[in-house]
Amino acid sequence: MTTAALEPLAGRRCQNVLNSLHATHYFSPDLGRELGAVGITRPHAVNFAVRAAALGPVGAGAVAAAFYNYKYELVARHVPAVWESATPGQVLAARTRAVDATLRRLLGDQTLASAEMAEAARLALRATEACSRGARPLYAAHADLPVPEEPHLAYWHAATLLREHRGDGHLAVLMSAGLDGLEAMVTHTATGKGMTPKWVFTTRGWSQEDWDAATDRLRERGLLDGAGELTERGAALRQEIERETDRLDRAPYEHLGPEGVARLTDLGGAFAHAAVTAGAYPADLLGKA
Repeated sequence: MTTAALEPLAGRRCQNVLNSLHATHYFSPDLGRELGAVGITRPHAVNFAVRAAALGPVGAGAVAAAFYNYKYELVARHVPAVWESATPGQVLAARTRAVDATLRRLLGDQTLASAEMAEAARLALRATEACSRGARPLYAAHADLPVPEEPHLAYWHAATLLREHRGDGHLAVLMSAGLDGLEAMVTHTATGKGMTPKWVFTTRGWSQEDWDAATDRLRERGLLDGAGELTERGAALRQEIERETDRLDRAPYEHLGPEGVARLTDLGGAFAHAAVTAGAYPADLLGKA
């Protein structure tokens, strides 16, 4: 029997809806509360700690390398000092409590206890069976963490693994394309699908001067026009980056198969839509301005 081929963009669409739910905790007041309870109160320190904790008590260099698009000087202001406030193990436990509270608030206890949530967790975890650790530090670190017992936390854990698996591969593609961390963000924002400059400055540590310098470099390469919009060459590069990222990330979704991917996308899409409708994200997070 011939196995049906996976539609080219199916894996990307599936990962997008999974990531939409994963990322809700970064904008959740529950995260600040739980991290504050273990002594981490500054927003940037919270962000670095929760995402890097799986790596252990690493320094600024390791975090800047793994995260790629944060200004090193911002990272160094908080890492490794953050580990003096709480150990990585304490941070991971606090993050789990925050995720639990966030999902309960956004989706409701009934959805979290539903058969659909349990099914989504099973499907997402099955997809992770085909992820690979090689050259994927954030994925590999999270893959060493135990799978939570509760279905909604197991689903979130699997979504995290699939997010970091794709993300690590994406960074390799950006490097191959010759885009540094800020240049990658400038070109992504120019597509209309990335963070607005305001949120880049607020969360990544870059300034308007840094942004303008990156824009000038991209103009010199013919990737942006005088108005800061993608040129035909720039748009083609962004499309090629996404296609190559898809190629590096196809194994989990091929392992799950077309029917499983379609079902997980439907389930995950419903959860993500409910979370967005409940106000999970700032209204001005994405766009060109």
